[in-house]
Amino acid sequence: MLDKAIRFLITLTCAILGGAALNLANPLLLTYINPEFFKAETGIFELTLASLVCILAGALIGGLGGWFVSPYLIRKLGKFTAFVEKQLSKMPINDVIAGAVGLAIGLIIANLLGNAFARIPIVGYYIPVIFSIVLGYLGVRITIKKRKEITGSFDFIKEILRNREIAKENAKSHEEKPPEVPAQDESPPVERAKVNLVKLKENKNKNYKLLDTNVIIDGRIADICKTGFLEGTLLIPVFVLEELQYIADSSDTLRRVRGRRGLDVLQKIREDESNLEVEVMNVDFEDIQGVDSKLVRLAQKLGGKIITNDFNLNKVAQLRGVEVLNINDLSNAVKPVVIPGETMRVQVVKDGKEPGQGVAYLDDGTMIVIENGHRYLSRTISVEVTSALQTSAGRMIFAKPR
Repeated sequence: MLDKAIRFLITLTCAILGGAALNLANPLLLTYINPEFFKAETGIFELTLASLVCILAGALIGGLGGWFVSPYLIRKLGKFTAFVEKQLSKMPINDVIAGAVGLAIGLIIANLLGNAFARIPIVGYYIPVIFSIVLGYLGVRITIKKRKEITGSFDFIKEILRNREIAKENAKSHEEKPPEVPAQDESPPVERAKVNLVKLKENKNKNYKLLDTNVIIDGRIADICKTGFLEGTLLIPVFVLEELQYIADSSDTLRRVRGRRGLDVLQKIREDESNLEVEVMNVDFEDIQGVDSKLVRLAQKLGGKIITNDFNLNKVAQLRGVEVLNINDLSNAVKPVVIPGETMRVQVVKDGKEPGQGVAYLDDGTMIVIENGHRYLSRTISVEVTSALQTSAGRMIFAKPR
């Protein structure tokens, strides 16, 4: 039914275009065919007989052409629609919404600028079209790429609403219940958190290790705990748990899977029968926004160490005088050393960043950049190690085919 409706619309459009086009050729036809009765008025929209004949003939020709061409156009339109639907299905709904908003903003700006240039002779009619295409495309690309930064700039609204809700709940609780003097062994949650913080700070035998979100999601910390190399107490702040829960509830499938994996890793660590003690601390810093900044502040107050695999957090913590245990450094330290001149067999899986390069991976995930390896794509070859680069962000090996 839909194909029939589309075919009718295409036929009707071609008929209208055909009639209009042949009507434009009416003066040219009258130069060759010049009987007087063709110039007579028909009384229909002030058209002459020649104009009416041209419109009808053009509409007939255009309609027949559109009728026969419409199946081909419908097939192409179906393929294009399927392609667009496939691409949109791969994008998260947040990116689709951001792209639509960016497109609208780009078209509004293009319309404002296009009106200013529309009076330019000859090219004035085409400038608004060019502006619409360019600025619409830029609007889509910029809003999708900067979506997190744009949405992050409105976080203060959530904070204001949250503070209002807390204030309303506190006011309501004071109205419903008379003030009570807490017992000596009981205190409000905020005060209890402060007392716990002081106790933890004074207790130097705890030797706290603070876990950040990335290292929990990574999962290797659970295996490290089993080995017994870590000592002291693993400390999981409540704001890290809240961030994991936020990620696990995300509408993005990939983020949701990562968040749930982090929660599973935490459960695995808590159920581990090793001698490593695990604590969850109910302390937050309301005056600090970022989770990483809160983690560094907490480590400073407790004199503890942060376990992470985040390169940026590693640098920031070191600059602020906090000791860091980097999982990547540990992984690099226990990997076998690769010596220049050593040979190995690897499979080239993709192209490198530079022209002609190929990329392969070891079983542990180490990247091998192969010079002139593009021609060996999807093949297993022998390579000779030329150099190796090892940093806190990971390890990279450079090689050439033998």
